[in-house]
Amino acid sequence: MMDQNNQSRTSVESRKNFDKPACECGVFGIFGHRKPAEMTYFGLYSLQHRGQEAAGIAVSNGEEITVRKGMGEIADVFPDRESLQGLSGFAAIGHNRYSTTGSSSLNNAQPLLMRFKYRHMAAGHNGNITNAGELKTQLEKDGAIFTSSSDSELVLHLYARSKKRDTISRLADAMSHFVGAFCFVILTPDELIAARDPWGFRPLSLGKLNGSWVVASETCAFDIIGARYIRDVEPGEILSISKKGLASSFLPKRDRLAHCVFEFVYFARPDSMIFGENVDKVRRRLGKQLAIEQPALADIVISVPDSSNTAAMGYSEESGIKLEVGLIRNHYVGRTFILPDQKLRDLDVKIKFNPVRGVLRGKRVVMVDDSIVRGTTAKKLVRMIRAAGAREVHFRVASPPIISPCFYGIDMPTKGELIGSTRTVEKIRAYLGVDSLGYLSLDGMLSLSSHPKGAFCTACFSGKYPTRINRHSGKLALG
Repeated sequence: MMDQNNQSRTSVESRKNFDKPACECGVFGIFGHRKPAEMTYFGLYSLQHRGQEAAGIAVSNGEEITVRKGMGEIADVFPDRESLQGLSGFAAIGHNRYSTTGSSSLNNAQPLLMRFKYRHMAAGHNGNITNAGELKTQLEKDGAIFTSSSDSELVLHLYARSKKRDTISRLADAMSHFVGAFCFVILTPDELIAARDPWGFRPLSLGKLNGSWVVASETCAFDIIGARYIRDVEPGEILSISKKGLASSFLPKRDRLAHCVFEFVYFARPDSMIFGENVDKVRRRLGKQLAIEQPALADIVISVPDSSNTAAMGYSEESGIKLEVGLIRNHYVGRTFILPDQKLRDLDVKIKFNPVRGVLRGKRVVMVDDSIVRGTTAKKLVRMIRAAGAREVHFRVASPPIISPCFYGIDMPTKGELIGSTRTVEKIRAYLGVDSLGYLSLDGMLSLSSHPKGAFCTACFSGKYPTRINRHSGKLALG
């Protein structure tokens, strides 16, 4: 078995070879169900794309909270029915985790459980508290002892120190110190609490399953268990779910909203509804607008599967160019071993993708992707498509160039590693080896949602951050 230090190094190396940003977790909660652990298991299964390094479930029976968690995907941590035994009760929360560099360890797996004089509670978090470093330093000076390197633990420490009388007031007091992105699911012996930051960075939804209430990062987690979407947990809302029903409190409003536009571009599943809109419909509109802004003379349109499939459909529909399956993705790829030399490292893309030569041979190809980060994977895919016989390759990107890192819960390379921040579009085109390259404009991207343009965080595309940030807070593990 690999020790934790080696596991962390493997995780870091695998990310260097992966040319997409990674989101920082998915959360799920259910209240008033006779099999809460089983429902949470299936909910987390649907949210697996939001985190693959650790998973956990916490269950309340009304008196005690039991937590079970481990490293790996949900099916690794809970491989059979027996692994869920002992997790009986009426309410549960669950968490899928994707950690940042060097923080892949069981100590940081969630839900986190703490016991103190007021009561005990478990918490799961999606996002990144950008002033976490400052808060942790001050708490440690005051004698606090942290059991993890996660910013998520802060809410429990600040809750324990609050002078407020009731649970919701204490949580509101704790969260009032936070700057940045957070969606929390919190379980007490008799209550499920869902909380979202006032900017609304990350999605969080409320659903109903017969007589049970459900919350999740994305509505695809409702579909698998047959729950019905009711509404979003509102930005700044602290939603209490108990036997008394629902009760809402609100954190002070901010001067603007900052929904993460990258959730629409890449992260969320296309079958989910986030920020009140269907991801599939927004993503298809991105592809149509891309075809309007960046047309190409070509024979076929292909996607870089799977996250670009819907945008490629939109591009095909608007342009009238036939949509084909030109790349096949291997869906059974896990974490590969560290490849020791460049010749072998070039296999990483071939492990994940394979060209359909009969489709590509002799064709002028429009290749649609959702984003370009470092450009290393895109360059290898272009080389692969040309080797399969494509006559021309025209690369189209359903988002603007990424020029700045994210500090709100997305694991993204540093600014210097982002190809869009260091090279012009023409230089990127030459680097990729394509006949033409076209990005969707920022205004075009923002015009495709029912929300006003100012409701979105576009920091990764514009470099304009909606809150103050601490670039050194990355020393803490996120969400």
